[in-house]
Amino acid sequence: MKGRYHSIETFGTVDGPGIRFVLFMQGCALQCQYCHNPDTWDTGGGVLATVEEILAEIEPYLEYYRRSGGGITVTGGEPTLQSSFVARLFAECKRRYGLHTALDSSGFCEPGHAAAELMEVTDLVLLDLKQMNPDKHKRLTSQPNERIIRFAEWLSGMGKPVWIRHVLIPGVTDGYEDLYALGAFIGKLQHVEKFELLPYHRMGVYKWQQLNKVYPLEGVQTPSDQDVARAQEIIAAGRNGCVVDKGQES
Repeated sequence: MKGRYHSIETFGTVDGPGIRFVLFMQGCALQCQYCHNPDTWDTGGGVLATVEEILAEIEPYLEYYRRSGGGITVTGGEPTLQSSFVARLFAECKRRYGLHTALDSSGFCEPGHAAAELMEVTDLVLLDLKQMNPDKHKRLTSQPNERIIRFAEWLSGMGKPVWIRHVLIPGVTDGYEDLYALGAFIGKLQHVEKFELLPYHRMGVYKWQQLNKVYPLEGVQTPSDQDVARAQEIIAAGRNGCVVDKGQES
């Protein structure tokens, strides 16, 4: 069996606990307007590799991953598009090396046999909830969010540990109703170990330019510390079923 990947990072520190081997898979069904890896969208791009070839890339750094309490994170693109390959890779990482396994996903995946097989060997899911409003989600990503909602609820039902991530984009994902709905949804989920509010950045714009793509969020600026604090307060209120004065909305 072979998988198609985009790139590898051997000392990742932001995609799960500890120091991690991060494998970026090729291919994605979403086309997020703020994507910093649009070169991963094409399902026919990237590099073909076997599980053994990926394991050979991991082995020189095993001591760092073990000592730091780290492991392997598979991200993308969207790794669930190649769930059978990722499941086999995770199984071998656990069997041979005892590594912690994390899946970084948009959640655009139907719960089923392939997903269940992958979850059996996944210790942690990093789930990116981009926008709770269905129409806004489709404008932002080109796809509706029903699958993502179902996937999140499925993970909750099986008791899978999850870190929720949300990118805060001024004028796009920072509306009061959207943030409160996000908090309310997270509040209903079980086994959410961590929530990360990620400020929008423009570090991937050059990739859009290299691909001769028009960057949809041209002119949108990074949120301020005040914007982030406001968003955190609204999301927390949604999780707790509290009320926050809408007058705080900028």
